[in-house]
Amino acid sequence: MIHKLLLRIGLPLLLLGGCHQKSEVPVIGFVDAFEDATITQAKQGFTDALNTHGYNEEDGSIEIVYRNAQGDIPTLTQIINYFIAEKVDLLAANTTLSTITALQRTKEIPVFMMVSPTPAQMQLVDTEGEGPANLFGVGEELAYIDTSFALIPKFIVPKDGERIKVGMIYNQSEPQSVDAMKRVEGLAGKLNIILEAMPLTSSADAQLVTQSLLNKDIDVFFANPDNTVFASFETILKNCNQRNVPIFTSEAGLVVRGAVAAFGADIYQWGYQAGEQAAFYLKNGSLEGLHWEIVKVRKRVYNPMMVKRYGLSVPDGFEAIK
Repeated sequence: MIHKLLLRIGLPLLLLGGCHQKSEVPVIGFVDAFEDATITQAKQGFTDALNTHGYNEEDGSIEIVYRNAQGDIPTLTQIINYFIAEKVDLLAANTTLSTITALQRTKEIPVFMMVSPTPAQMQLVDTEGEGPANLFGVGEELAYIDTSFALIPKFIVPKDGERIKVGMIYNQSEPQSVDAMKRVEGLAGKLNIILEAMPLTSSADAQLVTQSLLNKDIDVFFANPDNTVFASFETILKNCNQRNVPIFTSEAGLVVRGAVAAFGADIYQWGYQAGEQAAFYLKNGSLEGLHWEIVKVRKRVYNPMMVKRYGLSVPDGFEAIK
């Protein structure tokens, strides 16, 4: 019993690290909700923007305290509480869960979001439709999914007399994921596409749910903007490739990881845009004139290797990933 208690107490301390001494230089608490190759690009963009504006850890002009919750909600809450207790100058929240948790725990420390939807989609607006006063950074709206999903008929030619059948998974506990599924459902009808959508609650379910979709003889898998899809993408990709089912997506970062094509936000630029806001705040010492923004950089990209694998033709206006 004592051993279990020590483990329970000790684990959060190991995750959070040692006590942080308040520095005379600006301190940023940067939190990732989970480990993922795509959202890591946002972190790189954020720090690169800070460097561009003269804030660099190497020369001691800034301190970034980085923590990753590894997909564990209690750990995520502990991380945010730790940053609040240490009175960091600002919180950098990467992905939806990080943003929501930060805003639930503090109303004073500025929160700069990235790889997150709008406040309305996160259900964080008041009765007048206004988001939290301490929310800044960069969000994305669902409208771009229209263009993303509409890519599928441009690449895939249906069999004679048949409709394209598209499968997708969505996290039923994430509001923006449910909203995205409903939007895709409406688009499928307009595009004469059959949609097979299945819910899941965590990345641990991805293998089983993806296989269930593939057993429905889907022609295409659509990877929607969902943190669970990000975290389990390699599992999804492996299963789809084994059944010769191409993946299309709304996230350019997933094309690098094996999807065929996307129209969506450049994740690196998403983080860079948020980092520019953070640098402005640090340089001016004021939040006046700052507000959260919509993503500015979106791209039409394709993966040459996957296009070749599935024998597809690329429409005009797309660039190959590097």
